[in-house]
Amino acid sequence: MDRRKFLYSIGTGALTIVSLSSLNKKSEFEKLTILHTNDTHSHIDPFPANDRKYANKGGVNRRKALIDAIRTKEKHVILLDAGDIFQGTPYFNMYGGELEFKVMSAMGYDAATIGNHDFDGGIDGFNRVLPYANFPFICSNYDFSDTILNQKTIPFKIIRKGKLKIGIFGIGVELDGLVSKSLYKNTQYLSPIEKAQKYADILKEDYKCNLVICLSHLGYHPKLNDMCDTVLAKETNNIDLIIGGHTHTFLDKPEMHKNKVGKAVLINQVGWAGLMLGRVDFYFDKHGDPDLWASMTLPSNQVVG
Repeated sequence: MDRRKFLYSIGTGALTIVSLSSLNKKSEFEKLTILHTNDTHSHIDPFPANDRKYANKGGVNRRKALIDAIRTKEKHVILLDAGDIFQGTPYFNMYGGELEFKVMSAMGYDAATIGNHDFDGGIDGFNRVLPYANFPFICSNYDFSDTILNQKTIPFKIIRKGKLKIGIFGIGVELDGLVSKSLYKNTQYLSPIEKAQKYADILKEDYKCNLVICLSHLGYHPKLNDMCDTVLAKETNNIDLIIGGHTHTFLDKPEMHKNKVGKAVLINQVGWAGLMLGRVDFYFDKHGDPDLWASMTLPSNQVVG
């Protein structure tokens, strides 16, 4: 991680390479493109034309077109979501999450984690619409063993792209105080730090993953308690990238933080409502180590040339 160099381009639709001579030989690297969303909150349609802040922005059709265009150009692409898929428009009130899962499946999401608002229809409601999601929910610090979701989520997932192994785990926010217990029932909240360290070690050391990603719904900064993505980064190791949600934070670019052994961790979050699509590109050297990274935040109506 210490050898990585960080590049960024914001909302331009084209990756800007900044004074990095080694990328002149980037054909020698294996490239991985990670696309991500968070807190889409049932926003299927674009915002209305009379919206004071986001007029005509967003919408799943535009997001799908952007994702499809990137997949056409790039060989290895992963699409992830950091939770709060539900609640925010009448679509959720009418269909209970079925439509959201159908459109995410159509977009080809590889995995997601569960946010606090994904319990708004109750754990039984989530279970009812879960068959419409053809991607897994990764939950590493929620114990569902005494609920209807027992064995219906997974604690981690490994995705292979070419010669690369990408390990993913998911960390959820504490539900007490955010969600009525009548909705999440006997779901047990487990320590984010302990579970993150456990699965990061398993993925990096046991499975030898080239990259370890945490899908986090803790929030970029503390909301009800002191736990957040920056604390998670600081108090663990073996995590390379934290894709965040919960606080609706529009980061202009991913931020670098140091983990507990002084190595770099990248944190990114792209607001809410599907207005932005996060993108992080990693370039792996011949040994499978991620030497270089680049990032961009794309408006959901961005055209990829």
